[in-house]
Amino acid sequence: MKKTLITAAVLGAIAAGSAQAATIVGFKVGADYWKADTSGSFAEHPGVQQTFDYDSSAQHSLWVGFEHPVPFLPNFKLRQNNLDEKGSLNGADFNFNDHNFVGDVTTNMDLSNTDFVLYYEILDNDIVELDLGAAYKLMQGSVRVVDPGHPEEIDLDSGVVMAYGAAEVGIPGIGLYGFAELFMGATESSVTDYALGVGWEYDGLTADYKIRAGYREFQFDVKDFSDLTMDMKTDGYFVGVEVDF
Repeated sequence: MKKTLITAAVLGAIAAGSAQAATIVGFKVGADYWKADTSGSFAEHPGVQQTFDYDSSAQHSLWVGFEHPVPFLPNFKLRQNNLDEKGSLNGADFNFNDHNFVGDVTTNMDLSNTDFVLYYEILDNDIVELDLGAAYKLMQGSVRVVDPGHPEEIDLDSGVVMAYGAAEVGIPGIGLYGFAELFMGATESSVTDYALGVGWEYDGLTADYKIRAGYREFQFDVKDFSDLTMDMKTDGYFVGVEVDF
């Protein structure tokens, strides 16, 4: 509760003390292709957590953003993250959703989520861009466990209030820039989602085009979240594109 209040107070101070950096209405769309590895453990709360072996697979994120020059009104970004991995465990012996799983067991770990982001542009120039705000990460996946002939599934349908920050540092004239983006849990302090990398931007007549690459890590460490206790990490390298209108 205290972390949520602190986040709200920081946002209020930013809104009151910072002028909007945007001078015109802007719209952006983008996509990332993410080659990700998943590791960690989970259990139906309050059971003993089980550790599965997960396959590496391709994930993706899609986003849209809207920026404007209206004072005190935050900008908006919506990002959909697809995170779906399959895992296996040999010699299992545990209970999940009122069923005892024994022997060779597989799981489908779906940590897909949607980020709703409200933020202010603190800086916006040819060298430095800085955005600060808050986000709500809505989990929209599930944990499915299967032994021969018997599947059990628990939905992940709760959300996490998070602090948000993003920054870019560019080299004027050549289009190269470095970037970082961070989501840090307020209501769930051990949930983080961050990315950092480098990119290249081309200024067109009607839109600006960005190509980027970097590293991203999503840490989902929760207790009694949608009746599940989990300590999962998904990380890996990604490439992406963005178009700013």
